[in-house]
Amino acid sequence: MFSIAKPSFKLEESFLEKFRGTQPKWGPLGYITYKRTYARPMSDGKTEEFVDTLERVVNGTFSIQKNHCIANYLSWNEQKAQRTAQKMFLAMWDFKFLPPGRGLWSMGTEHVVKNGGLALNNCAFVQIRSAKDIGILMDMLMLGVGVGFDTQTCKLDFPHLGSIEILHTVEDSREGWVKSVVELVEQRLKGNNVVFDYSLVRKAGTPIKGFGGTASGPEPLASLHESIKSVFNNRRNYNHHRATMTMTSVDILDICNLIGKCVVAGNVRRSAEIALGSYKDDDFVKAKLDMDMLISHRWASNNSIVCEIGMDYDKFGEATMTNGEPGYIWLQNATAYGRMASNPDYIDSKVVGVNPCSEQTLENYEVCCLVETFPRRHESLEEYMDTLKLAYLYAKTVTLVHTHIPETNDVMLRNRRIGCSQSGIVGAFNRHGRRRMLDWCDQAYSYVKGLDAQYSSWLCVPRSIKVTSVKPSGTVSLLPGETPGIHYPHSEYYIRRIRFSSNSNLIPILREAGYEIEPDVTNPDNTMVVSFPVREYDFDRSKDDVSMWEQLENAAQYQAYWADNAVSVTITFNKEEGTQIPYALELYEKRLKAVSFLPISEHGYQQAPYETIDKVRYDEMKMKIRPYFLNASGNNVGSSYCDGDKCVI
Repeated sequence: MFSIAKPSFKLEESFLEKFRGTQPKWGPLGYITYKRTYARPMSDGKTEEFVDTLERVVNGTFSIQKNHCIANYLSWNEQKAQRTAQKMFLAMWDFKFLPPGRGLWSMGTEHVVKNGGLALNNCAFVQIRSAKDIGILMDMLMLGVGVGFDTQTCKLDFPHLGSIEILHTVEDSREGWVKSVVELVEQRLKGNNVVFDYSLVRKAGTPIKGFGGTASGPEPLASLHESIKSVFNNRRNYNHHRATMTMTSVDILDICNLIGKCVVAGNVRRSAEIALGSYKDDDFVKAKLDMDMLISHRWASNNSIVCEIGMDYDKFGEATMTNGEPGYIWLQNATAYGRMASNPDYIDSKVVGVNPCSEQTLENYEVCCLVETFPRRHESLEEYMDTLKLAYLYAKTVTLVHTHIPETNDVMLRNRRIGCSQSGIVGAFNRHGRRRMLDWCDQAYSYVKGLDAQYSSWLCVPRSIKVTSVKPSGTVSLLPGETPGIHYPHSEYYIRRIRFSSNSNLIPILREAGYEIEPDVTNPDNTMVVSFPVREYDFDRSKDDVSMWEQLENAAQYQAYWADNAVSVTITFNKEEGTQIPYALELYEKRLKAVSFLPISEHGYQQAPYETIDKVRYDEMKMKIRPYFLNASGNNVGSSYCDGDKCVI
């Protein structure tokens, strides 16, 4: 259907044989994370091992390149491609770089052939100005793409409800669910009511072949339909004396959040949203203070305000100090600058938003692909550049695959935006030194720009408008055991607790391997808690030991020397620092494109996700653990768009 037919390139079996039956050097949580998140089911009833996943990813990547060259009558050297493909495999096996979780899950699958490039892209942005835009947002979310949306530009008017009633039969497909929501909004904007027939929607528990998981039945969709009707009705009741009502920013927020809630409940995939609103819009800024609405659905997005340089931040500091929101976005910087050590060039002047974790600046309808590198795992700049070449090549290849949304193709195929990211940055500081790492960033950025000129010429496509970023990572960085993005570790030694269903077939395997397992104190009948001992290598300081100001400076320096898109950073702060947030925003408003905050608190929870321990306790737990093999986990959940803990529902 799209620009990638079934795989036409294959790694040589003689090369792959060296890795079959072996495992890479996983991080403490690497193997279990991989098996429950990225290993796809295989025909023999088992799930992939890492060699199988990387074989699929590399074959898919080079098949896209090969098919592109053949379709466009461009040169293709099979022997050279085989050498480069083997280097790519080795670099991923050694955890020098990894595709995003989206790529580990979807690259090289029939799902991409059938559904196109959205399955490989991490994130998108949509300005909500019509029912069609709402449908595009839902479509992207249902394909696992994280979506940012704008509440500032919508000016939708609608009349009171008339007597016309439309019957709509919901088709049993992703497209059918999206079409039903678009039909509902379009008809309600005309004053018509819609009644839905759900008889064609498959029953709950039915396997979903393409994307994994099981069907939820029609209930989440039916609930979404009724909730959207309520949004219109509430606006009508509020303005009952007017002939025509106008949807507010909070109405748009609610509809998009309700869609996010439905996508998660629908067993389709984890999902994420960010809502952008004006700093002058008090209703938007205060939207999450309504606890009933927050518990119902407004949890489904991170909310950030679009700031103006020179504005007064005082009125927002207290809210941020309390719960970490709103976040702050400076589109003035995003449109004017690439790397902020350079002069303004306005090459990205059409940017209108960001993705849910704010590492990619985006035009309306634009999608982007990220890829993750681990500089701490390299001995020299030259070695790191070799890795960057392979990471860049993966991300650029994804831009060759069209999506099924014409508006998205219009932007994506012109901009070819990618994000070569780094994780384990703090560990790299500790190993190589901060000054050396910033020098690496500066030289490596120029190298990537040169690569883009070379490969864009070969593929006969435009150069990428921007090429680097820092994503928050999370799940992907767990595979090698690196700290996520530019964030600090919890401590040198700690327990990471992960919850599993009591009937998960991972539980007996992990118990046999020697991990500490106990019932969840809040849900002992249905949930078990597994404790994983973790040691952070190249450790210097924990997140509790580093000031808010140092974290901000780290982000600003990476915005200056590495990221021409943006740096995703969540600044942790203590109670004393919280009152200084407005001052911090004033000082960094010309050095950052986006920032969010999170208060550090003494939680006092039993079975907390993270618990600091000492070396003695770590060694005791570690000595009890034996190697384990997960050959049929059956717990695959696919991946989110950006793999970040803060921005994934």
